[in-house]
Amino acid sequence: MTHVLSTRAQRLDRLRFGREHSRLLIGSGVGWALDAMDVGLISYVMTALSVEWQLDNAELGMIGSVGFVGMMVGASAGGLAADRIGRRAVFALTLLVYGLATGLAAFSTGVTMLLVLRGVVGLGLGAELPVAATLVSEYAPSRIRGRVVVWLESFWALGWILAAALGYFLVPKTAGGWSGWRWALLVGVVPAFYAAVVRHGLPESVRFLESKGRQRQAELAVRRFERGSGVEPSYDLDVAVAETPTSVEDSNGSVRTTSLLGPEHRRSTVGLWLVWFFVNLSYYGAFTWMPTLLLRQGHDLVRSFGYTLVITVAQLPGYAVAAWLIEVWGRRATLACFLTGSGVSALFFGMQDSTTGIIAFGCLLSFFNLGAWGALYAIGPEIYPTALRGAGTGAASAVGRVAAIVAPLLVPVLLVGGNPLVFAVFAVSFLIAAVSALLLPERRHLEMIE
Repeated sequence: MTHVLSTRAQRLDRLRFGREHSRLLIGSGVGWALDAMDVGLISYVMTALSVEWQLDNAELGMIGSVGFVGMMVGASAGGLAADRIGRRAVFALTLLVYGLATGLAAFSTGVTMLLVLRGVVGLGLGAELPVAATLVSEYAPSRIRGRVVVWLESFWALGWILAAALGYFLVPKTAGGWSGWRWALLVGVVPAFYAAVVRHGLPESVRFLESKGRQRQAELAVRRFERGSGVEPSYDLDVAVAETPTSVEDSNGSVRTTSLLGPEHRRSTVGLWLVWFFVNLSYYGAFTWMPTLLLRQGHDLVRSFGYTLVITVAQLPGYAVAAWLIEVWGRRATLACFLTGSGVSALFFGMQDSTTGIIAFGCLLSFFNLGAWGALYAIGPEIYPTALRGAGTGAASAVGRVAAIVAPLLVPVLLVGGNPLVFAVFAVSFLIAAVSALLLPERRHLEMIE
């Protein structure tokens, strides 16, 4: 009898980047961009509400933070759910939840209603990102896996640019008796419709299917990707289903499980949690408040939104450089380098009051910070086995969201020292994250852990 010697994971690993990889990357990336649009939009809504509703810094801080409370819960719960019911199912559900909640937030009658709905939005947003990164990682060939995940993360820049465009062109306007910020939030209902595309158009993870004993579906998924890369399967379907060794078994034929903080993963988990915490503290503190800080620095609403739009565009080359370096230098070196650049840029950005200085150092902060995000998302799924991958990436994201909750609330306190103190604290936070990145293992060009 002829035996199939390669696991399905090994077969996927040998493929060139083909049609199905592109469909998965773009399909997941659009969801990612919609997520970014929603997260970015709230910074412009906050700025508009500070004028329309006459909100103080404490109330604005609550609006900025409440979504991250939901994201913390969503990230943890979403990661666990992804290991139990599948990456694709959780991905689609999260889009539906936060899309509907964002649309409803457009009808907010006061701060309380907006806070409740933003909390629900956060549940969906928090669960989506680690799940989407895990799904793409499990299909990407190891030789380009880091680069593919950075490409996925680059869709964040597109979503944030869209949010900046909505902030610049729509939020300051009034139409049909509605303030522009309401129309902008109404646009955020789009992800709810995109959930159907994800649910029916994207594949489920092969490793997840195997872990649940769904061998035939796993085999069909691999064949779909093989044909998309110009490779015809060598074995009859029934033979392959019956004889292919699964990717999630160890040499004794049992699925390997362990604790995130067990001896095997403790160093990696602690390092990953530290990086996630301090990157979130700096990123969301800086970018959530940036339009409002510029407004209170003396720039008018339209001009502060315009500056932020230009700064946001600098995210794209940051991703491009990180996508190249991550397969040349490796994940850890790229992450540490970009985090260091973020820290230096944040320090100098806080000292600026001229248009040239604000834009120049804002663009550098945006370049380095988002390149670091790309490398961070590439590392997470690689350091855990299949049975823990969703939970591991979700837990790290949840730890990060704790910092994201604190960051918008911290800014009003730090403002006693002005923008220089605010961004000096964020600079130190970035540098702590850079040092913490050295605790992470380097898995460039290695197969995913089974």
